[in-house]
Amino acid sequence: MKRPRPMTVGELSRRTGVPVKTLREYTDLGLIYTLGRSPSNYRLFDADALWCVRFIGQLRGLGLTLAEIRELATASLDGADGPAGPRLAQLLRRSRERLRQRIAAQQQVLRRIAEFEAEHQEELVAEGDFCWAGDPRSGAGA
Repeated sequence: MKRPRPMTVGELSRRTGVPVKTLREYTDLGLIYTLGRSPSNYRLFDADALWCVRFIGQLRGLGLTLAEIRELATASLDGADGPAGPRLAQLLRRSRERLRQRIAAQQQVLRRIAEFEAEHQEELVAEGDFCWAGDPRSGAGA
């Protein structure tokens, strides 16, 4: 059975849509492994790298940080912490909580916008400048 030809980092980038710089970072973090280097000193990857890059993308899309993904990968490789499933579930709960906190912060901004609009309703619908008409820096009105 013939083994597929290794991919360069550029080819892996084209096939996954992930920038070369990001793939180098993933490699440096130990999230994807190279087969070594070509005679031209290019990093070489096998088909497993395609799966890894796509899985990393899925986890990033779920809000996991690269540090958390690295933690998960390291624990899985070490096998010391048992199966990866429960650890991933814990990381997903953590990601969900971060997202809830960001949503709450954005909802607070929405409330402040509504309060501002209610407080300044007349000025917001009136012709002319809102606050710059009476700008003390302009020297007008003094």
